[in-house]
Amino acid sequence: MTTPDITRRIGASPRQRGSLDGSTCPDIFELSDGSFAVIGADRTAVLDSKLPSDAGRSSDERIVVITRETLVRAKIDIPDL
Repeated sequence: MTTPDITRRIGASPRQRGSLDGSTCPDIFELSDGSFAVIGADRTAVLDSKLPSDAGRSSDERIVVITRETLVRAKIDIPDL
């Protein structure tokens, strides 16, 4: 399986959202295979036991938290289909 490339940022950059150095902020990217990559704080240990009963996480998945502003400002760039 080939690793997809990052094709574009989804939403405003960390600097546009007020980060002074832009180096440690949540971010969302669209990948060349159509999926999305998210940079956020790993909160797996805290939230794993709080997942709804119909949700699951495999051993290679993490629960990542991004700010509301990051997702709301990305909405304009997220395709409908």
